[in-house]
Amino acid sequence: QVQLVESGGGLVQPGGSLRLSCAASGPTFSSYIMGWFRRAPGKEREFVATINRSSTSKSYANSVKGRFTISRDNAKNTVYLQMNSLNTEDTAVYYCARGTRGLGTTSSDYDYWGQGTQVTVSS
Repeated sequence: QVQLVESGGGLVQPGGSLRLSCAASGPTFSSYIMGWFRRAPGKEREFVATINRSSTSKSYANSVKGRFTISRDNAKNTVYLQMNSLNTEDTAVYYCARGTRGLGTTSSDYDYWGQGTQVTVSS
């Protein structure tokens, strides 16, 4: 059974930074594409970033490109999301997910999801 557990969320001021982590249990973490999504209050869940198995290919939503960086450590079964220059529009619950095909940008491209971690950007 695959379990994904996010951590690292919290309250941060505009312009600040946070690093989210997602620890995966279960076999063959390194065999899967991993992604981050988020759901802001009153909005649909949206794609944030994705990374392939070997970290050689990454994709980002336009809204976070240049500010967020996705990475992974296959030895630790963990995927990260470094978030810099945060603004109030980044306030959301952030979810990590295991990919099923390609560097997908829709929820249907992922099969297992974490419970989410809250990120609040406010002064």
